[in-house]
Amino acid sequence: MVFSTTRFAYAVSLAALLTGVAACGGQQTATDTETDTTAEAPAEGGSELSGDVLIDGSSTVFPISEAMAEEFMAENPGTRVTVGVSGSGGGFEKFCNGETDVSNASRPIKQEEIDTCAENGIEFIELPIAFDGLSVVVNNENDWAQCLTPAELNTMWSPEAEGEVTSWNQVRGEFPDQELRLYGPGTDSGTFDYFTEAINEEGGASRGDYTASEDDNVIVQGVTAADPGGLGYFGYAYYEENQDALKIVEIENAEGTCVAPSRETIADGSYNPLSRPLFFYVKVDSYETKPQVAAFVDFQIDPANSDLVAETGYVGLPETITERVAARLESGTTGSIYEGGSSVGVKLEDKL
Repeated sequence: MVFSTTRFAYAVSLAALLTGVAACGGQQTATDTETDTTAEAPAEGGSELSGDVLIDGSSTVFPISEAMAEEFMAENPGTRVTVGVSGSGGGFEKFCNGETDVSNASRPIKQEEIDTCAENGIEFIELPIAFDGLSVVVNNENDWAQCLTPAELNTMWSPEAEGEVTSWNQVRGEFPDQELRLYGPGTDSGTFDYFTEAINEEGGASRGDYTASEDDNVIVQGVTAADPGGLGYFGYAYYEENQDALKIVEIENAEGTCVAPSRETIADGSYNPLSRPLFFYVKVDSYETKPQVAAFVDFQIDPANSDLVAETGYVGLPETITERVAARLESGTTGSIYEGGSSVGVKLEDKL
């Protein structure tokens, strides 16, 4: 299905009008991982646009949507943008059941999710929004794990490690006989999916005896509070926000160089294999029939708002890619560029 040129022209014109509206008032955002998170809009001023925008999905993408929602509602106080945090898998479940307008994801939509959407008559457009580097972190008291190889991460996280690999010296002989305590995303998380596929490869399975949470802040707290043996992983923004409380671990890349995630190494691809694109998915029907949804989607991909991506700790897309993303939306191109597959080891610019 493609959008009518009249409909898209209206959305673009509306978005252009909205960006010229003066921001007014402040707003507060309450974060609760058990319920939706809604940024409250100012009560007066701004445009005449009104209505709800319902978003759910990835905790990794959440900071981007939260920042965009706050700015968007400041300009459009009649709107209410609600952002839930169910993980990429949980978000797609709601999206494909028709419960939300937009689904945030830290990995591409899977084939079974595409099938569910199709069964329920949900057409969608896949829109990349930023780059991220999965960050492996340890407790501040850990003075030995400076750089780890993907093979060593596999030793820790493979299904065969469950109940067997319990000490750091089992990962590398020169490491101390210190209990290994692992923290990571739950199985509904796109971060879990990407990390597990990149590190464990076949089958995408992981050991199950680790402390799991869909809330990345719980992982931060776990590694921080653990003894020196704690290790976890999550999106780069959560490391940046908590870098005084945690240590980042360099990862040996395909060239054999130990590289830490940073905005530079994520952008240039040298932090591999744990760099990845982030996405949001918009329901075609919502974009076509709800002006507030169309305006918010246009607001998110507008290069003028790319600074909000950087402010949340992620890496903005280069202009060559943002132009292709905008063209994808303008033409109403539905489906996934990954065709239900993985983005591990795949360059985004080669797929768009």
